[in-house]
Amino acid sequence: MLEPSDSDLLKENLLAIIEGLDTGIIAHDLKRRIIYFNRAAEEITGYKRSEVLGKDCHTVFIEPFCGSRCHFLEGDPMELPKRPYDVTILTKGGRPKRVRMSVTPIGRGGSLTGVVASFSDITENLIAEGLGEKGIQFHGIVTRDPAMLQLIGKIREIAGFDYPVYIFGETGTGKELVANAIHQESRRAGGPFVTVNCAAIPETLLESEFFGYEKGAFTGAFRSRKGRFELAHKGTIFLDEVGELSKSTQAKLLRVVETMELTRLGAEAPTKVDVRILVATNRDLREEVRKGRFREDLFYRLSGLTLRLPPLRERPDDVPLLLEHFGSRMRQEGFGEKVFSKEAMERLMKYKWPGNVRELQSVLRYSYIHSEDSIIRPKDLPNEIFPANSKGSLEEEAIAQALQRAGGNRTKAAKLLGISRATFYRHLKGRKLVS
Repeated sequence: MLEPSDSDLLKENLLAIIEGLDTGIIAHDLKRRIIYFNRAAEEITGYKRSEVLGKDCHTVFIEPFCGSRCHFLEGDPMELPKRPYDVTILTKGGRPKRVRMSVTPIGRGGSLTGVVASFSDITENLIAEGLGEKGIQFHGIVTRDPAMLQLIGKIREIAGFDYPVYIFGETGTGKELVANAIHQESRRAGGPFVTVNCAAIPETLLESEFFGYEKGAFTGAFRSRKGRFELAHKGTIFLDEVGELSKSTQAKLLRVVETMELTRLGAEAPTKVDVRILVATNRDLREEVRKGRFREDLFYRLSGLTLRLPPLRERPDDVPLLLEHFGSRMRQEGFGEKVFSKEAMERLMKYKWPGNVRELQSVLRYSYIHSEDSIIRPKDLPNEIFPANSKGSLEEEAIAQALQRAGGNRTKAAKLLGISRATFYRHLKGRKLVS
């Protein structure tokens, strides 16, 4: 058994080790009072231990330091997270930082007395991910384009703040992916992410969909139901195509944005909600305001932070990357390995992509289905990319080049083109190059 002096020495050594770690350590009791805060925690957060010791964790950091995954939001904790997770925190100076968090229970005699949160700053590591030639995948966003990498940097900058974000981009550019990335990078990542397509809900149902209703509020309301805003409580709500809302619905949305209160249909008292609001349109809301179709006061409430998604035609270098990304999914679905010929890839990179990334996915599926072997050629592309009236000249040129390289040997020419001899002969007959 250790002597008291030995025990004290061991404790001092353990504390010295913890103080020397590059990992931040915070410990608090069941009342969220901070009982330990090491040197690395000071450096990462910007707070001195003298400012935090003995104080409520939520009071010191304004919001739960662990984000929505904090289980001390409403009294005693439930089951603690079993795995490390990433969360954006705000330093004392208001700077967002991305940290990797692990939470471990502490106790005595089998009973929980508090928790220890260990965290490391991974902000710089995440920024470095965007420097590789092959690009990055960021919450489903696949890119190596400088403008998109800059956009990802902006997402990380604004994720830690709870302000509304207006996402502007053409149809198919990935606005929902951006909204989800903001949510996942935020302190609300442990909470719900609720998506609403405003253009897909009939005007007569919008209010009940947004705000819910009480039992008996209208014919068929046999039970009370939460609306999308209540379902997003403690999380994020994403209102896609918000410009499609009527003026009356815009007025009700403005009240929620301003007060964080809503009233269910048939209810007498309002309900408090805690949500972050993200909105998106494929039309310029500022122009909609100028034309009188969107409320100016709501626009300014929603557009304090604005992100513009560049269309795919402005980032052609992402085309091969996206084709490979979605192609790997096709292979997982049972399609064989396929590659695009140089000519096909050149056409895809020069194409204007009016439907953006969503159209690219459709083109990829079309090409996989219509290609006869492992090589996707211009003839395997949809007509809008490789018009039928241009196929003849290109195919004739390719056949002529292959025959020339093969010294007139049709079998070798077919191999050079990567097609079967029978397919090669069909092309010859179609172009009247053989009888």
